[in-house]
Amino acid sequence: MSSSESADGRLINGHPSAVLGVVLISYLMIVLDISIVVTGLPEIRDDLGFTPVGLSWVQNIYTLFFGGFLLLAARAGDLLGRKRMLLVGLWIFTLSSLSIGLAQTPYWLVIARGIQGIGAAILAPSVLALISTTFPEGPERTRALAYYSMVAGGGASLGLVLGGVFADQLSWRVGFFMNVPIGLALIVMAMRVLSETSRQKGAFDVVGAVSSTLGMGALVYAIVHSTEVGWLAMSTLGVLAISIGLLALFIVTEQRVAQPMLPLRLFASRERVGAYLGRLLFLGAMVSFFFFATQFMQLVLGFSPLQAGIGFLPMTIPTFVAALSVPILTRRFGNGAVLCLSLALLAVGMFWLSLADEDASYWAGVALPMLLIGLGNGSALGPLTIAGVSQVHSEDQGAASGMVNVAHQMGGTLGLGILIAFFAHASNAPLSGTTLLSHQISVAVLGGSIMVCLALLVALFMIVPASSAAARALN
Repeated sequence: MSSSESADGRLINGHPSAVLGVVLISYLMIVLDISIVVTGLPEIRDDLGFTPVGLSWVQNIYTLFFGGFLLLAARAGDLLGRKRMLLVGLWIFTLSSLSIGLAQTPYWLVIARGIQGIGAAILAPSVLALISTTFPEGPERTRALAYYSMVAGGGASLGLVLGGVFADQLSWRVGFFMNVPIGLALIVMAMRVLSETSRQKGAFDVVGAVSSTLGMGALVYAIVHSTEVGWLAMSTLGVLAISIGLLALFIVTEQRVAQPMLPLRLFASRERVGAYLGRLLFLGAMVSFFFFATQFMQLVLGFSPLQAGIGFLPMTIPTFVAALSVPILTRRFGNGAVLCLSLALLAVGMFWLSLADEDASYWAGVALPMLLIGLGNGSALGPLTIAGVSQVHSEDQGAASGMVNVAHQMGGTLGLGILIAFFAHASNAPLSGTTLLSHQISVAVLGGSIMVCLALLVALFMIVPASSAAARALN
């Protein structure tokens, strides 16, 4: 088998393209799984006898464990080896998918989904860290991250299409069972083509690990809980206060220990901080778009799950095309300019979609805005990811990848929580039936477009100046 040199000077077992294929398909499993389960929830409810509150925890428990374990899993890759952690994540994700597919009771499924969330928390930062350490900063990494963004953006909408097919034609269990042969094949391939990254020496940051995991978990729980009882409920505020206290302890700890879970030097770069904030806002808008667009097509336009899944195709195809164009565009216009144009397209598309009401046609009210949303989605993720891991030393790639994924996961969770509050508040309008529902969805989608506008401001005032200064320094 051929060997080549990685970005940090190590020899890797397989060709970089083989390495990229393994890590991207690993990430695609996560992305597809998240969106496939959305369209399968009604069938899961009927099959296993879930209550409405219990059904919400099919998603909530996954989000809770995914978000809670991200920082710990990311730093574990730096300390224990990223290949090792990728394999651990693949085993956990694959076996838990099998368990979910075999589930016979609600408790069984929810517990297995929580374990699957831990597997995803290990896999996600391992994938991005392996890309960053395999491909040197510049055109090679930009190209690799374009494929990563294509998987992240296009995979989500593709998952809705597949989920609709499974829900209508087969079974919700198929989406989980298909992870088993794919996961086992990936484990075999990863053992062959990946080489272990260098491991850092030093004491493990136990206090940081515990405080970050519990703090992130409490924050995710507070956000998820707020969608059920409201932001001002005492239970929400209490958990939020616990989260703030634990995360404050985490930050103080990171300032004092020799081997921190999250090296605070990552935040010394204005470009990286802007990338984290921008991604937080961007994902808040995009996750909410998928959630509310699905509701609009099914509950307002009367689409079946299969029709709603296919209804995302006008976004899916432009997302793939735009993501593949990122290397060419960034080489010609620069990372910051491409990001700003992408976010502008996305903001216009979201605003256009917010104008759709119960009398709108699918093509004019949904499909055409989705074209702009797809172009913006596909071409924004790459530049945001490039900025998030820019100028990071090899020993911090796991932590940096963890922060990118924390922003990704927390952005989606927080954004959806906020926009569900917008949705609920809009119910006070003197309307009824599908007219009221359409109005509520429009308000929520308009809130998403505002989030994208805020992300654009972050890009203009933080990412663009920093990336331009870095480019001048290299010339």
